[in-house]
Amino acid sequence: MSQKQASNVFAALLRHKYMSLSTFHKSGKAVATPVWFAEENGKLYLWTRIKSGKIKRIRNNHHVQLAPCTLLGKVVGPTIEGVARILAKNEEAPTETSIRRKFRWELRFGSLFRRFRREDRVYVEVVPEERK
Repeated sequence: MSQKQASNVFAALLRHKYMSLSTFHKSGKAVATPVWFAEENGKLYLWTRIKSGKIKRIRNNHHVQLAPCTLLGKVVGPTIEGVARILAKNEEAPTETSIRRKFRWELRFGSLFRRFRREDRVYVEVVPEERK
């Protein structure tokens, strides 16, 4: 899928600050979490704590569902199927730049970012799921 096609798939999300990221237990049960995200080159990026449940679930099942949502997780738009990948440390710099650019004021004045020490953070890349 080209960058332009991927950006078109994610268009409904890009007008929002938060997205609901649904990851899946081995049993198939979905767990939705509102997260900050940024788009770069047709891919979405987010960060979270390395020991979070969503990272454990992504390691077991790369399939995710995304939807625009409010800060509290209320879904306000269509659901998009995606594939998540946990980034290696050497891939994180551009991702962090994209997130910092989008959320510069929140990061400057908010305390949320302070609880994520660098060594506790992991970045995730999400691309649209290829349709067969």
